[in-house]
Amino acid sequence: MTGADGSGLRRCFGDGPGKEFYAEYHDKEWGVPVHDDRTLFEFLLLEGAQAGLSWETILRKREGYREAFRGFDWDAVAAMTDADLERLASDTRIVRNRLKIRAARANARAFADIRREFGSFSAYLWSGSRSRPRINSWERSDQVPVATPESEALSRDLQRREMKFVGPTIMYSYMQAVGVVNDHLAGCWRHPSNQRRAE
Repeated sequence: MTGADGSGLRRCFGDGPGKEFYAEYHDKEWGVPVHDDRTLFEFLLLEGAQAGLSWETILRKREGYREAFRGFDWDAVAAMTDADLERLASDTRIVRNRLKIRAARANARAFADIRREFGSFSAYLWSGSRSRPRINSWERSDQVPVATPESEALSRDLQRREMKFVGPTIMYSYMQAVGVVNDHLAGCWRHPSNQRRAE
């Protein structure tokens, strides 16, 4: 599949029959810097839900998560009762894993605490060494790391703040998803260097 710029460059992922929704995610969202707290909370919840599963599985359930978890309103999720969470354990729109469901509430509470401390979760996430997106230029997907010292540091800090399902690998996927890291391959039409040439 060629890029939208007509260059003949390929996508990193999302090509093939039945992958149209995945291609749209690749083209419009993956690696794009996010500063909106609601979107940052959405991806935090979704990445935690992905643990042990494919990202495609979670993307297909994304709207179900939006409905089940109050439009990704962290205050509303933080206020969910044990009974609310138990009902979600039988909700086929989401991954019915009780530990992950309960983690969503715990993480919403920690998310709110971080916002009170930093003014926004975006300010926390993008502070320090993460003030600008890191743009990599991997040639092949097998060169892309599953974790980095930065994702390990973020994981440690979030775990210290009592978040769950925020291990270093999950946090690296999160950083990729919200654009803290841009891991589009060098031959992908969405890699920043190829975008600049197309302008």
